[in-house]
Formats: sequence, C-alpha cells, structure tokens
Amino acid sequence: MTAHLDELTAKLRSVEAEIEAELTKRREELRFRLENRRIVFEKEVLRIHHELKTRAARYLIDANPLTILSAPVIYSLIVPIALVDIWVMAYQAICFPIYKIPKVRRRDYLVFDRHHLAYLNIIEKINCAYCSYANGAVAFVREVASRTEVYWCPIKHARRILGPHPHYQGFADFGDAEGFRERIKDMRDGVKIAEAG
Repeated sequence: MTAHLDELTAKLRSVEAEIEAELTKRREELRFRLENRRIVFEKEVLRIHHELKTRAARYLIDANPLTILSAPVIYSLIVPIALVDIWVMAYQAICFPIYKIPKVRRRDYLVFDRHHLAYLNIIEKINCAYCSYANGAVAFVREVASRTEVYWCPIKHARRILGPHPHYQGFADFGDAEGFRERIKDMRDGVKIAEAG
C-alpha cells in the first residue's frame, strides 16, 4: 500500500472513531447505556416507550393489505439465507484452518437487541429480528468471502466497485503483477488478515 493510501486509511480510522464518539453522545441523549452488552434505559424513558407502543391488533388493522400479502414472500427468504449461513459456517470450519485464515466470529455480525425497545409490538419485534438475522448473516458471509478473496485473489478490479470490503484497499492494483505475487507470497508466509471493524 502506498504512503498516501496509508495516510487516507488512517484518516478513515480517525473518522470512524469520531462517529463512534457521536453515537455514544446520541445514546446519552436517548437516555440509555450499554452495561456488559446489556441495554439499560432510564425508567422514565421506558414508561414513555410503553405509552408510544402500537398494539399488534391496531398495527394489523392499520396495515396496507398488500404489505400483509407480501409478507410470506419476504419471510420465505429465511430458507436460502439460513442455508447459505449454515453452508458458510461449515466452509469456514473446514477450510480456514487448512489455509491458516483467521476465522470470522459470527456473533460479531448477528446482533439481536431491538427486542429491548418497549415501543415495538410483537409483530415489529419479529420483523426486526428477521432483518437483524438476514443482514447479519449476509454481513458474516461477506466477511468470510472477503477473507477468502484476500487469500486467493487479492487484486483490485479495473473498474470502481461499490462498497468494497475492508480488506480491499490492501489488494494489489489491477495489472500490477509484481504486487500481486508479493501479496500472495505474504499470505503464504502467514501474514494475518487485519480484523475488520
């Protein structure tokens, strides 16, 4: 990686730290805190949340009928997502130790905490759990795939790609044969993949 890219990456990390500081401030404004991975709201905030909750029956009565009819299509995706999730867990368990690729901690990607929100009814909580699982599983799969790409094909694309994974900036430039060979050699010599996030 060039010195300029190193500098830009350092700036990015600095901005990420600033974002986290702002999120912490926002948590304080919303009057909740994290204690040993537990979410704790102030009592007055919980009372207000309970008052703002829409009952499940009212939620269904007010729902657009097309939304209700499309729900089975949305929820049917749980089958292929779960199959891919299970398959990727097996793939990582079998292949990563062979190539000495650091394993991805799946629990870092699957976060279920929205059920703590007292202003959500049971239907909204189920919807949130579904979205948390689907997005978390896809993020986990992406990280496993990106670590595989680091090991086997750390080459940037000729065209710009949207939303590259965190390891992408360390890849050899497209057309840089020597850089590619050096990157592959580094991997074979046991260079560890930087932990994402």
